[in-house]
Amino acid sequence: MKANVGGIDRVLRLTVGIGLVGWAAFGGPVWAWVGVVPLLTAVVGFCPVYPIFGFSSCRKP
Repeated sequence: MKANVGGIDRVLRLTVGIGLVGWAAFGGPVWAWVGVVPLLTAVVGFCPVYPIFGFSSCRKP
């Protein structure tokens, strides 16, 4: 698993993930638990969908 989620992408995923999970935890709709997905991909630094499309938001060395 090579990292493919870079800086700004990671921050956006964390923000959206925390927002959705928080909303779900405090009475939001059940579908808001989908926020766990961007939260985990941000923490791990790998998105399994990106390699399918040959995309990476990490900087090239």
